[in-house]
Amino acid sequence: MTDDALDFNKVYAEHRPKIRRYLARLAGENEADDLTQETFVRVSQGLSAFGNRASLSTWIYRIATNVATDRLRNQAYRKEAATVLSDIGQDPACADPAPSTEDQLVRKEMNECIDSYVGFLPENYRTVLVLSELEGFKNAEIAAILGLSLDTVKIRLHRAKEKLRRELAANCLFYRTDCNQLACEPKEPVRKIVKPLSVKKRNAPTA
Repeated sequence: MTDDALDFNKVYAEHRPKIRRYLARLAGENEADDLTQETFVRVSQGLSAFGNRASLSTWIYRIATNVATDRLRNQAYRKEAATVLSDIGQDPACADPAPSTEDQLVRKEMNECIDSYVGFLPENYRTVLVLSELEGFKNAEIAAILGLSLDTVKIRLHRAKEKLRRELAANCLFYRTDCNQLACEPKEPVRKIVKPLSVKKRNAPTA
């Protein structure tokens, strides 16, 4: 086995789990395995020429983003809900290493409510939001991954958060648990009330 193959095996073992998670958040669980495979095919093809010109992690995320973008732009399908922004609204003082069944249910409802809207953000907003809030990259790192200016990343991230907030406010009911943890659930659909047509009384016939 060559040194290049050994290097690739190490890169694959270290980066595959987080790249698969990232791709699942961008394109859905059904697409994640295929996109991960395609990403590391491209990594293996370019690894020998990579050198030390940039962060290896940034380079791999850039490839993964391009792979996902190609799929999303060329395939007509309804995207699955993205993985949750699971830490939104959690009070650190209430963190429980072994949450109760009730707490798990509250978090599940919160996650599902948010999931429904993250996945349907515009592609350019969703990507910066996932990289920032879920993958933990700084704005400068996101700019390097996406090939954008720092100002563009900041603008997109701000707009993504604002759009998500508006969608959640319009479609989810928010409340606080006993631990002061923010939770939400989908709003009930508004039923359209149709008033019956009024019927004019006919004048009684005169004698």
